[in-house]
Amino acid sequence: MKNNTWTIIKKEFARFFGDRSLLFTTVIMPGLLIYLVYSLMGEGIGKMVTEGRDDVVTMRVENMPESMADVFAADSQIVVLKQAFGEEDVKRLDNKDLNEVLVRFPQGFDSLVAVYAPQSGEPAPNVEIYYNSNNNASDFVYKSTTAMLDEYEKQMSNKFDVNRVEEGSEAKFDMADEDSIGAMIWSKLLPMLIVMMLFSGTMAIAPSAIAGEKERGTIATLLVTPMRRNQLALGKIVSLGCIALLSGISSFIGIALSLPKMISGEDVDLGFNYTFNDYFAILLVIFATVLIMASAVSLLSALAKDVKSAGTMITPFMLIVMLAGLMPMFQNGTPESFTTYIIPFYNSIEVLTDIFAHKIAWTNVMICLASNVVYTGIAVWGLTKMFSSEKVMFGK
Repeated sequence: MKNNTWTIIKKEFARFFGDRSLLFTTVIMPGLLIYLVYSLMGEGIGKMVTEGRDDVVTMRVENMPESMADVFAADSQIVVLKQAFGEEDVKRLDNKDLNEVLVRFPQGFDSLVAVYAPQSGEPAPNVEIYYNSNNNASDFVYKSTTAMLDEYEKQMSNKFDVNRVEEGSEAKFDMADEDSIGAMIWSKLLPMLIVMMLFSGTMAIAPSAIAGEKERGTIATLLVTPMRRNQLALGKIVSLGCIALLSGISSFIGIALSLPKMISGEDVDLGFNYTFNDYFAILLVIFATVLIMASAVSLLSALAKDVKSAGTMITPFMLIVMLAGLMPMFQNGTPESFTTYIIPFYNSIEVLTDIFAHKIAWTNVMICLASNVVYTGIAVWGLTKMFSSEKVMFGK
């Protein structure tokens, strides 16, 4: 009895430790994945938190009181200009690349604060601070300035307010418009969701189309037909790509219709504000992405003996796609180098990010499409070689 049990244990251990792919995905990959994802998230979050803190910001201060002059001058990040500003200067802050903050103190601020009595019920002197929350440096200086003024206010027993909005007033201090805020949200979120939906659709059908045929023995029938191997390979990839494309388009439509409703409210409506050209570019990128996904999964499926082992081999590839999809959440701005748009999978993520951020550049779109078509052609050539190899197809 004990010998039989030990025999079974040794058999299972031999099967497990003898299968390198199973050993990798079961023992090594979980820890490696956690390390990579957490490290990436840690670096990204750290960058998001600290980004803008070292940038120099121009602060134009109107009616600078003597009591605050030394306080504002103490921050080396801020270049203080004591000058008045108007509505046109405030409107300019909608440019998210402008590192600027505008501060307006009431005329005679020190005198007003000295005579103000909180118990009087009268409105306290109000300090106005105009900024753009989409500019990291402007937003950081606004928050640090507000915190400094709040601390100063506590020492004076609430004798003034910061950015008080009167009832019925339409005063606006954050000059970031809703369209740019919505575009920022979509550009961080949608590329990852789209790519993951495309991959899930591809993974659902590709292993059974090649590894499944090897497992059932029907691949031999296809290989003996009077058909060129490259035609078979191209037919497999294109058909799988088209089916996965339908899944991807369906998922994208669902996302496009549901997300705006999910995060919209009475005061905020972050709906889509995209043109026909934007949607056309998205469709082109989705199609090119599906082709290269189907190509990669087909190559891995051809190497596998059956559907189960194909799923095991595809899992690490899925993790790479997931990591690429997370990248837009931890970066700011458009990559300066065009080489970013020739990296497989990551190029699609970057182009989709640009489109949803209203920064579409057709040159980058064309580079992405061309490179994905080239990679698909290479995959067709590789799959053709695999179909011609008896060792790969039949393990001989």
